[in-house]
Amino acid sequence: MNFFFDPDGVAVIGASADPRKVGYYILKNTLGGYRGRVYPVNPRYETLQGVKCYPDVESIPESFELAVYFIPAPFLPDTIRACAKKGVKGIIIESAGFAEVGETGRRLQDESVRLSKEFGIRLWGPNCMGLLDGYKRHVFSFIINDQVFKLLKPGNASFIVQSGMLSAGFLMMILERGGLGISKMCSIGNKCDVHETELLEYLIDDDSTDVIGMYVESIMEPKRFMECAKSSRKPIVMLKGGQSPAGARAAASHTASMAGDYTIMHHAFEQCGVIEVFDINELMDITRGFSKTRLLSHDAGTAIFTFSGGGGIITSDLLHARGMPVAELTPQSLKDLEEIFPEWMAPSHPVDIWPAIERYGYEKVYGRGIEIIMNDPNVDSLIVHLFASRMEVAHLSNLITMKDKLGKPVVAWCAGNGEKLRNFRSDLENAGIPVFDEIVRGVDFLAAFKKHAKKSKR
Repeated sequence: MNFFFDPDGVAVIGASADPRKVGYYILKNTLGGYRGRVYPVNPRYETLQGVKCYPDVESIPESFELAVYFIPAPFLPDTIRACAKKGVKGIIIESAGFAEVGETGRRLQDESVRLSKEFGIRLWGPNCMGLLDGYKRHVFSFIINDQVFKLLKPGNASFIVQSGMLSAGFLMMILERGGLGISKMCSIGNKCDVHETELLEYLIDDDSTDVIGMYVESIMEPKRFMECAKSSRKPIVMLKGGQSPAGARAAASHTASMAGDYTIMHHAFEQCGVIEVFDINELMDITRGFSKTRLLSHDAGTAIFTFSGGGGIITSDLLHARGMPVAELTPQSLKDLEEIFPEWMAPSHPVDIWPAIERYGYEKVYGRGIEIIMNDPNVDSLIVHLFASRMEVAHLSNLITMKDKLGKPVVAWCAGNGEKLRNFRSDLENAGIPVFDEIVRGVDFLAAFKKHAKKSKR
């Protein structure tokens, strides 16, 4: 797969000078980050975006490894033949009009795959967004956003997404929200050749990837997929499309995927330790949580540190509903907590700290209270509720230090709004504590993390 992610020379077939055209952005994005040789191909131009343009593949003077294809589908077989003469190893096909449109498109796709195997060329797509690499700054994609390079931050999360436009929208949602750095984003469309299972193997071996998020409508080579997922120490977060009869029919017309029996696939995911999610925001949130969280030292109970009695009750109920025990704090921890509580209130768990805050302030209550709870042997993880509008991340310096030292994962739910909340959330996530907009999502992540930690231990 390396010639897709780090090619020696790239041709953009269907490059355009018109900012209203997809070919314009594919070329712009390629030039924006890739530092190798780039060959725009379009017979109507002599230069494009400051680079010499070629009328066809045959006229490119040197060999090159990768072609990004965005011209009408029927020209693909001839393009494959021309690319074979230039030593091309892979073609990313971002055009539509193949198996997803019916029998004629399927025959064209099958013929293209046959030719590619004959010439030893791998096909990525068709009907896809292409790929991005956050570290190398490679954007071999039609994504239409002038801020993409400003927003793209390298990180340890990689994605395999079958839908082209969904992956583009999903990527921009990730980038604009912040808090999640990207290693690789792979949009595979119809996956006529390169498919999710071999990309999963590639990402499991990729040193810059620690967590893998996936949206797929079908699984190619399911036995190989299960063996790969089961042996992976990296968490795999899966959103499966086509769960219902109507969704399966839509998948067939979208990417020509046979969605398969969802009940069987659900149990297969359970058996091989895949973390299943059920919407795009959940996929982003759970993957982001894994990207920030590393260690679980032991299995005990979850502590709750909250400024709201009602918030503590809701969190307790959510933990119970997911089969996760609420920690029983030791008598010594409850006694130690008395030093930050007013005389008229005895500490209990969940730890409702609002009266303590009114008496002693945020810094002392959060600093000392979290120190006591995190050192409790009956606590293996912490859910902390925060007032972003009235706090500073400095109030949580103990927590930032202790979570990794003690191997106790922490998730945060923040109340607040506007710029203050955005900055507070960003600072906290940069320190390695995932922040969730909903209490339930934080609990869901913690449940997923503990499930994966047990799998990894086994």
